[in-house]
Amino acid sequence: MGKKVLVIEDEPNIIEAISFLLSRDGWEVTTHAKGHDAMEAVRQRQPDLIILDVMLPGKSGYDILAEIREDAAFAGTPVLMLTARGQTRDREQAERAGADHYMTKPFSNADMLAAVRALARA
Repeated sequence: MGKKVLVIEDEPNIIEAISFLLSRDGWEVTTHAKGHDAMEAVRQRQPDLIILDVMLPGKSGYDILAEIREDAAFAGTPVLMLTARGQTRDREQAERAGADHYMTKPFSNADMLAAVRALARA
């Protein structure tokens, strides 16, 4: 099971909650808050799993996900998309873009932990 997760999110409260939750579960958590250079952060940190917000300053999460999927070194890295928008079309867009899991904000700690563990096992 991979133990390095990169959280690409710009909301401090969400970053803090996810970092605390996953650190307690044994994950090494690193974070990044901007969209325009998110792929650079992925390459530097070499995560086993990525939690990616849809709406980021500088570039959308969908664009970042496309870059991840196009990069041979990270194409198979599990990506959990986070968004405040939970409509069916948003979920379908994330699936078409290659997201492995889609979660809406607010989320429960139990749901986040279960999703991350399931992605790590897959």
